[in-house]
Amino acid sequence: MASAAPVNDAVVAAADRGRINGDDAAKTWVIMASDFQCPFCKQWHDESWRAMLDEYVRAGKVKVAYINFPLGQHQNALVTAEAAMCAGAQSKFWEYHDGLFATQGRWAPMPQPRPLLDSLAQSVGVELATWKQCVESGRLRPLIRADRDRAAAAGVQSTPSFIIGDRVLLGAQPMEALRPVLDAAIAKDGK
Repeated sequence: MASAAPVNDAVVAAADRGRINGDDAAKTWVIMASDFQCPFCKQWHDESWRAMLDEYVRAGKVKVAYINFPLGQHQNALVTAEAAMCAGAQSKFWEYHDGLFATQGRWAPMPQPRPLLDSLAQSVGVELATWKQCVESGRLRPLIRADRDRAAAAGVQSTPSFIIGDRVLLGAQPMEALRPVLDAAIAKDGK
Protein backbone atom coordinates (compact mmCIF):
# COMPACT_ATOMS: atom_id res chain seq x y z
CA MET A 1 0.00 0.00 0.00
CA ALA A 2 1.60 3.26 -1.09
CA SER A 3 1.83 6.30 1.12
CA ALA A 4 1.38 9.84 -0.11
CA ALA A 5 5.14 10.37 0.15
CA PRO A 6 7.15 10.26 -3.06
CA VAL A 7 8.28 6.72 -3.79
CA ASN A 8 11.74 7.92 -4.78
CA ASP A 9 12.29 9.89 -1.54
CA ALA A 10 15.42 8.31 -0.05
CA VAL A 11 14.72 9.71 3.43
CA VAL A 12 11.22 8.20 3.50
CA ALA A 13 12.56 4.86 2.24
CA ALA A 14 15.34 4.84 4.86
CA ALA A 15 12.89 5.73 7.65
CA ASP A 16 10.55 2.97 6.50
CA ARG A 17 13.39 0.40 6.59
CA GLY A 18 14.80 1.79 9.84
CA ARG A 19 11.81 0.75 11.94
CA ILE A 20 12.23 -2.94 11.09
CA ASN A 21 14.19 -5.01 13.58
CA GLY A 22 15.29 -8.58 12.98
CA ASP A 23 17.00 -11.01 10.66
CA ASP A 24 16.00 -10.68 7.01
CA ALA A 25 15.79 -14.48 6.85
CA ALA A 26 13.05 -14.62 9.53
CA LYS A 27 9.78 -15.56 7.85
CA THR A 28 7.45 -14.45 10.65
CA TRP A 29 6.51 -10.80 11.04
CA VAL A 30 5.28 -9.06 14.16
CA ILE A 31 3.58 -5.79 13.31
CA MET A 32 3.51 -3.61 16.40
CA ALA A 33 1.11 -0.65 16.27
CA SER A 34 2.09 1.83 18.94
CA ASP A 35 2.02 5.45 20.11
CA PHE A 36 5.06 6.80 21.94
CA GLN A 37 2.85 8.80 24.34
CA CYS A 38 0.55 5.89 25.18
CA PRO A 39 1.08 4.79 28.81
CA PHE A 40 0.10 1.19 27.94
CA CYS A 41 2.68 1.16 25.12
CA LYS A 42 5.31 2.26 27.64
CA GLN A 43 4.12 -0.43 30.04
CA TRP A 44 4.46 -3.08 27.31
CA HIS A 45 7.85 -1.72 26.30
CA ASP A 46 9.11 -1.75 29.88
CA GLU A 47 7.69 -5.18 30.77
CA SER A 48 7.83 -7.24 27.56
CA TRP A 49 9.89 -5.65 24.74
CA ARG A 50 13.27 -6.86 26.02
CA ALA A 51 11.99 -10.45 26.31
CA MET A 52 10.57 -10.37 22.76
CA LEU A 53 13.79 -8.85 21.49
CA ASP A 54 15.99 -11.45 23.19
CA GLU A 55 13.85 -14.56 22.70
CA TYR A 56 12.45 -13.95 19.22
CA VAL A 57 14.06 -11.06 17.33
CA ARG A 58 17.74 -11.57 18.16
CA ALA A 59 17.22 -15.35 17.98
CA GLY A 60 16.28 -14.89 14.30
CA LYS A 61 12.74 -16.25 14.75
CA VAL A 62 10.77 -13.08 13.91
CA LYS A 63 11.23 -9.60 12.56
CA VAL A 64 9.33 -6.69 14.02
CA ALA A 65 7.97 -3.64 12.23
CA TYR A 66 6.96 -0.65 14.34
CA ILE A 67 3.82 0.96 12.93
CA ASN A 68 2.92 4.45 14.09
CA PHE A 69 -0.59 4.73 15.48
CA PRO A 70 -0.59 8.20 17.05
CA LEU A 71 -3.73 8.76 19.10
CA GLY A 72 -5.49 12.12 18.86
CA GLN A 73 -5.74 12.55 22.62
CA HIS A 74 -1.94 12.56 22.94
CA GLN A 75 -0.62 16.05 22.23
CA ASN A 76 2.91 14.85 21.44
CA ALA A 77 2.13 11.59 19.64
CA LEU A 78 2.69 12.92 16.13
CA VAL A 79 5.81 14.95 16.92
CA THR A 80 7.44 11.98 18.66
CA ALA A 81 6.50 9.66 15.79
CA GLU A 82 8.14 12.09 13.36
CA ALA A 83 11.21 12.41 15.57
CA ALA A 84 11.61 8.63 15.81
CA MET A 85 11.09 8.10 12.09
CA CYS A 86 13.66 10.81 11.30
CA ALA A 87 16.08 8.99 13.62
CA GLY A 88 15.17 5.84 11.68
CA ALA A 89 16.23 7.53 8.46
CA GLN A 90 19.72 7.49 10.02
CA SER A 91 19.38 3.87 11.26
CA LYS A 92 18.74 5.00 14.85
CA PHE A 93 15.00 4.28 15.14
CA TRP A 94 15.25 1.60 17.84
CA GLU A 95 17.66 3.61 19.99
CA TYR A 96 15.33 6.62 19.74
CA HIS A 97 12.29 4.38 20.36
CA ASP A 98 13.84 3.12 23.60
CA GLY A 99 14.83 6.67 24.60
CA LEU A 100 11.30 7.99 24.02
CA PHE A 101 9.77 5.36 26.26
CA ALA A 102 12.48 5.88 28.91
CA THR A 103 11.76 9.63 29.02
CA GLN A 104 8.00 9.58 28.36
CA GLY A 105 7.19 10.98 31.82
CA ARG A 106 9.31 14.06 31.06
CA TRP A 107 8.20 14.99 27.53
CA ALA A 108 4.56 13.77 27.52
CA PRO A 109 3.17 16.69 29.56
CA MET A 110 5.27 19.34 27.78
CA PRO A 111 3.45 21.75 25.45
CA GLN A 112 6.71 22.06 23.45
CA PRO A 113 8.85 18.91 23.87
CA ARG A 114 11.24 19.74 21.04
CA PRO A 115 14.28 20.66 23.21
CA LEU A 116 14.05 17.31 24.99
CA LEU A 117 13.54 15.49 21.66
CA ASP A 118 16.61 17.29 20.25
CA SER A 119 18.65 16.21 23.28
CA LEU A 120 17.47 12.64 22.87
CA ALA A 121 18.43 12.71 19.17
CA GLN A 122 21.90 13.87 20.07
CA SER A 123 22.22 11.19 22.76
CA VAL A 124 21.44 8.36 20.30
CA GLY A 125 24.01 9.64 17.83
CA VAL A 126 22.07 11.02 14.88
CA GLU A 127 23.57 13.73 12.73
CA LEU A 128 21.62 16.52 14.41
CA ALA A 129 21.32 19.06 11.57
CA THR A 130 20.01 16.40 9.17
CA TRP A 131 17.61 15.05 11.81
CA LYS A 132 16.28 18.54 12.60
CA GLN A 133 15.74 19.27 8.90
CA CYS A 134 13.83 16.00 8.55
CA VAL A 135 11.60 16.76 11.56
CA GLU A 136 10.95 20.36 10.49
CA SER A 137 10.13 19.37 6.90
CA GLY A 138 7.17 17.18 7.84
CA ARG A 139 8.15 14.83 5.02
CA LEU A 140 7.43 11.71 7.09
CA ARG A 141 3.88 12.70 8.09
CA PRO A 142 2.34 10.98 5.04
CA LEU A 143 4.12 7.73 6.00
CA ILE A 144 2.87 8.07 9.59
CA ARG A 145 -0.70 8.71 8.38
CA ALA A 146 -0.44 5.72 6.03
CA ASP A 147 0.75 3.57 8.97
CA ARG A 148 -2.30 4.55 10.99
CA ASP A 149 -4.68 3.97 8.08
CA ARG A 150 -3.24 0.52 7.25
CA ALA A 151 -3.25 -0.57 10.88
CA ALA A 152 -6.87 0.56 11.34
CA ALA A 153 -7.87 -1.31 8.17
CA ALA A 154 -6.20 -4.44 9.60
CA GLY A 155 -8.29 -4.24 12.79
CA VAL A 156 -6.14 -2.14 15.12
CA GLN A 157 -8.33 -0.01 17.36
CA SER A 158 -6.00 0.87 20.22
CA THR A 159 -2.37 0.87 21.26
CA PRO A 160 -0.40 -1.18 21.65
CA SER A 161 -1.67 -3.78 19.20
CA PHE A 162 0.15 -6.64 17.55
CA ILE A 163 -0.51 -8.32 14.24
CA ILE A 164 1.06 -11.77 14.21
CA GLY A 165 0.12 -13.94 11.26
CA ASP A 166 -3.64 -13.64 10.89
CA ARG A 167 -4.19 -12.60 14.52
CA VAL A 168 -4.68 -9.08 15.85
CA LEU A 169 -3.95 -8.83 19.56
CA LEU A 170 -5.11 -5.64 21.23
CA GLY A 171 -3.56 -4.23 24.39
CA ALA A 172 -0.36 -4.57 26.39
CA GLN A 173 -0.12 -8.35 26.03
CA PRO A 174 2.38 -9.93 28.43
CA MET A 175 4.99 -12.22 26.90
CA GLU A 176 3.19 -15.18 28.47
CA ALA A 177 0.23 -14.43 26.18
CA LEU A 178 2.38 -13.62 23.14
CA ARG A 179 4.67 -16.67 23.23
CA PRO A 180 2.06 -19.25 22.13
CA VAL A 181 0.86 -16.94 19.33
CA LEU A 182 4.43 -16.27 18.20
CA ASP A 183 5.38 -19.95 18.38
CA ALA A 184 2.30 -20.99 16.38
CA ALA A 185 3.00 -18.34 13.71
CA ILE A 186 6.65 -19.41 13.47
CA ALA A 187 5.62 -23.07 13.11
CA LYS A 188 3.06 -22.16 10.45
CA ASP A 189 5.61 -20.07 8.53
CA GLY A 190 8.07 -22.96 8.59
CA LYS A 191 10.99 -21.34 10.42
